[in-house]
Amino acid sequence: MRLCAWYLYGEKHRGYALNPVANFHLQNGSVMWRINWMADTSPRGISASCGMMVNYRYFLEDTASNSAAYLGTKQIKASEQVLSLVSQFQQNSKL
Repeated sequence: MRLCAWYLYGEKHRGYALNPVANFHLQNGSVMWRINWMADTSPRGISASCGMMVNYRYFLEDTASNSAAYLGTKQIKASEQVLSLVSQFQQNSKL
């Protein structure tokens, strides 16, 4: 879960999220809301993402500012759950 959070939040290509689905939602002003363990146990889900899925949440009043922040300064809006997992990864990582 921590590695997944880091991949989605911290791994970048030219400053934007490396994952194309994350990049799509973040460009459109979403918040990286929740990472769900074993949410997709189909063979494709297990092979593509170890069964994990991510919820992106759109707060309509914030989508324009979130999108502008992401496109302008490459700032990713994320929930406390995601940020906590990122922080745990950073504390325990040897990367």
